[in-house]
Amino acid sequence: MKILVTGAAGFIGFHAVQMLIAEGHTVVGLDNLNDYYDIGLKYARLAECGIERPQIQESEPIPSKTHPNYRFQQLDITRADQLDTLFQREEFEWVLHLAAQVGVRYSLENPQAYVHSNLVGFANVLECCRHHRVRHLIYASSSSIYGANDKIPFSEDDRVDHPVSLYAATKRSNELMAHTYSHLYGLKTTGLRFFTVYGPWGRPDMAMFLFVDAILQGKPLQVFNRGNLYRDFTYVGDVVNSIKLIVAASNEKLPRYNLYNVGNGKPVRLLDFIESIEKHTGRKAIKEYLPMQAGDVEKTWANVDKLRADFGYQVQTSVDTGVKKFIEWYLTYYHPGGIGTTFAKTYF
Repeated sequence: MKILVTGAAGFIGFHAVQMLIAEGHTVVGLDNLNDYYDIGLKYARLAECGIERPQIQESEPIPSKTHPNYRFQQLDITRADQLDTLFQREEFEWVLHLAAQVGVRYSLENPQAYVHSNLVGFANVLECCRHHRVRHLIYASSSSIYGANDKIPFSEDDRVDHPVSLYAATKRSNELMAHTYSHLYGLKTTGLRFFTVYGPWGRPDMAMFLFVDAILQGKPLQVFNRGNLYRDFTYVGDVVNSIKLIVAASNEKLPRYNLYNVGNGKPVRLLDFIESIEKHTGRKAIKEYLPMQAGDVEKTWANVDKLRADFGYQVQTSVDTGVKKFIEWYLTYYHPGGIGTTFAKTYF
């Protein structure tokens, strides 16, 4: 099957591309390669997939040097004309849409970036899927859409009318936009509400990265709400496996519109998460306790019964194991040769 992956140089997009390539699909990746965080990490992810930095261009996809079924193009989804040209030329069967402006706290500083990418960009993707006969669109939503809901665990049937950040509002808007296109034009869409994804090649602005980096450098950790936070930490391998299961399903049997929680199904106290990092780094954290941040929530917890029932989803990686795998990658990538240990290259 021929699949477009947007956000292919991003954290989840990188892992999804690797999975789809391994499954034998023909994959085209795109990413605008913005500098929201370390651009070098994005180029390193692409290099892992055989896309070298000097090759990259905006005019057309360039082939991977290591995977004959993968090509990549630098392209911004807000450029409707360029995106339409790509869809017209490639005739994609499925689209996995992972490109977005991410981050809850950054949405307080730069709201226009979220409107631009998450709303205008998503509308462009929907229009291209509609006009170029894409059979199925899978797109990333977020656990943040549940806002300050106090009913737990969060279920797909819960009301989500009160987002507490602009990022969450844009993700909920994506779900409504997808529903409209499914209803009006028959486009099959599946939204995945990801819960606190972490793992190797993770973003530098995420808690996992920030905590490990601070502990290894002997710097204080910023612990919000004095550590009274619970998160449904979900290993990236489990997230990618959920995508694999949906792609493997018969398109005819999939509903026209659906939403799924993708999580570990078990909340972990933030202080326990930090304790696991301490165990696997052999270092003690210096904690700087801070009040609750605007746009944040105290607890997330995914009910994954629907995903399990429809696709046989099973969590395969415990939080402690996932923390260990992230730290192994972090040391290999940022401190090569600095630790007298050989680390595995396979993270799933």
